[in-house]
This record gives sequence, structure tokens and C-alpha cells, in this order.
Amino acid sequence: MTQKRILAACTLALTAFLAACVPVAATPTASVRTIRLPMGYIPNVQYAPFYMAVERGYFEDEGLTIDFDYSFETDGIQLVAANELPFTLASAEQVVLARAQGLPVVYVMNWWNDFPVAVVAPAAGGIRVPADLAGKRVGIPILSGASYIGYRALLDAAGLPPDVARLDVIGFTQVEAMLAGTVDAAVVYANNEPFQLEAQGMPVNLIRVADYVSLASNGLVTNEATLASDPDLVRAMLRATMRGLEDVLADPEAAFTVCESYVEGLAQADTSVQKKVLEASMRFWDSGPLGISEPEAWENMQRVLLGMGLIQAPLDLNRAYTNEYLPQP
Repeated sequence: MTQKRILAACTLALTAFLAACVPVAATPTASVRTIRLPMGYIPNVQYAPFYMAVERGYFEDEGLTIDFDYSFETDGIQLVAANELPFTLASAEQVVLARAQGLPVVYVMNWWNDFPVAVVAPAAGGIRVPADLAGKRVGIPILSGASYIGYRALLDAAGLPPDVARLDVIGFTQVEAMLAGTVDAAVVYANNEPFQLEAQGMPVNLIRVADYVSLASNGLVTNEATLASDPDLVRAMLRATMRGLEDVLADPEAAFTVCESYVEGLAQADTSVQKKVLEASMRFWDSGPLGISEPEAWENMQRVLLGMGLIQAPLDLNRAYTNEYLPQP
């Protein structure tokens, strides 16, 4: 080989070596956005749609990571209204009350089709319909919030005055108060305390608010600023959540297994009771079109709040909720 050819070969070899040493630029990846989501309660099987959406990567598919916020001191509505957070879980009456105060929150996904509040009473006590509450002692956690509004809506729908029964504030001790007999009935969530009572040997009668009046209930809430500036974020959040909800309804056993990773002690708890809680919750979610707010339910809620004096004048409910950002079938 001539000297010229040897030099050319060396040059090619050196060029190839240097090219191999040059780092290859990484392919850019989409940034992941963390969403802190106030839940309004402790970890619970009732949040199965969100756990399922995380576990199956549905939020990840949308470029989102969910940070579940269970702290009670967090007022999700206030934080979302101030645009400090983009989303919160909340009951519909809180949205109406906030809008009445000028707070720009908007309900974008109906999670619970039926309002879950109910009155529970011992089966042996003869309380089967709202009129049977006359003169009875009824325990209630607090004189505000969904429990109180649901109770007043029940009485209103049955044509009963607010003072038909003696209302005792007992905190969140409905099960203990019922077992001890210190109240004749209690305002509860129909998907929870009744199963705890029956598991402890007390057969019960249940008077569901949803059987007497349609009320807008729990769902996903955002604010006007997010809707205006980042509608794609809202659509992404709703797509992932709806996929999780649909999966839970399709396979509750798989959903319960997923919940064990998010609810501490669930695997060691009385799973029969907790599975009943999940199944009962699913019936409230699946009693109508998934995700869609019905105008009648919001109008009924506003009427109840007006009757209670919690708002002073009717609001433009078309600004309080929307179905526009739900995934299209």
C-alpha cells in the first residue's frame, strides 16, 4: 500500500472514531405536569376511578402526574378559585355557594350521578319514609355541607318543615351513635355507614335523598382562568379520569385490588364491607350518563339553597357548570 493510501485510510479511521465519540443529542420528550388534587377526604375505595387512572397510566398518557392531597385543612374550592390549583373534587352545592360569592369556579365533570346523602335508621325502629322522622332524634355531623343540605332537600321534597325532627350535631360518629341508641336516625352517606352498621349486627332502613329529589352532586371542578388559558389541560384531565371511571365500572374486582395500593390497611381490613362500599358507590356513579351534568339537578340544588337562605338570588347556572370539555363518545 502506498504512503498516500495509508494516510487516507488512517484519516477515514480517525474520522469514524471521532464521529463515534460525539454524543448523540437525546430525543426531546414531552414534559410531565404534576397536578395536586384536593380530594376532600381520606384515602378511600370511593376514589377508585382516580387510582385506576393512575395505575393504568391514563394520566401519564396525557402528560400528567397526580399528587393526591388528602389534607383536611386544604380548601380546594378556595385554592382553585384563586387559580393556585387547576382542579379540585367538590360537591355541587359548594360550587353554587362559591359562585354566589363571586368566586370563578366551574364544575366540569359529573362524577356522582345521584346525590349520596341518606338517612339511616334501625330496621326495628319503624322509620321507613321521611314522614316517620316526625318527633325523632336525628344525628348529623355538622349543620353545613352536603349532609345538611341533602337532609334539608329530603324534607323539602317530602313536604316536611325543617323542624319536623330534633337535629343533634354528633360529628362524624353516626355509627357509634346509632349503635349506642343516642339517636333514632342519622344523616349518612348511603354508600358507607349503612354497611358498617349491618356488619356490626344492626339491620337498617335507608331513606335516600336521591329517591326523592335529583340534586347535582360530587364532581371535578376547575376555574374560569384555566378554561380560558389551558382548555387542553382540562380535556386531558377529564379524558384520563373518565377512562379510570369506565374501567372501575367494568371490573370492580380489579379496581378493588388497585385500591389496596392507595388505601393503607385495606388489604387487612374487612374487605366484605369495603367491597360493598365500592359497589354501592358505583351505583351512584352509574345511574345516568357518565360525566354529564343534568340541568334539572342543578336547578333543584339552587332551589334548595335559596330556600335555606344560603344564597340570596338565583345565579346563572350556565356559568357554574359545563359539559363542553368531556370526551366525545
